[in-house]
Amino acid sequence: MTNDVATLLTRHTEALALFTDRVHAVRDDQWDDPTPCTQWSVRDLVNHLTAEQLWVPDLVTDGATIEDIGDAYDGDVLGDRPRQAWDSAARAARKAFSGEGALERTVQLSYGETPATAYCSQMISDAVVHSWDLSRAIGAEERLPEALVAFTMKEVAPYAPELAKSGLFAPPIEPPPGDDPQTRLLAMLGRRA
Repeated sequence: MTNDVATLLTRHTEALALFTDRVHAVRDDQWDDPTPCTQWSVRDLVNHLTAEQLWVPDLVTDGATIEDIGDAYDGDVLGDRPRQAWDSAARAARKAFSGEGALERTVQLSYGETPATAYCSQMISDAVVHSWDLSRAIGAEERLPEALVAFTMKEVAPYAPELAKSGLFAPPIEPPPGDDPQTRLLAMLGRRA
């Protein structure tokens, strides 16, 4: 395993652990609370990340296409046990990405063939940013690990200006003077720390 692949898998494990920690911190009375993602409640946010993890084994391990999977992970994937649903999906995604030769593959995403390493990087970044969203929503610690902030900044900086056009991200905002890397990352993604 090359250092780059080992580092990628380490960041992936850390990002999933970070989000897992926040999911397990959600109190029973917080699932309907709003998040910085204005269209999503806490439950909607956790459902989104859980569904994303469910795609990973199909795309990476099985070589499925978006068309093959169809709407299998649309709607509520959390059921009556949201924490357990997240845990199971996260374990399966981690196992898929860490499988023998998994990161040497190409996966079929909605925008075409993509190296599995790029897909994994996107999944890491999404988990990191949404960990902050979930932290803000439930009143948990908002400080993100420096290594994950640096990784995510490097990952999203090249395409951050395009994200707002997707309708899934708020437009970037100007970070305050003297900001830190986390504040710059959040501002790049339309979030005010």
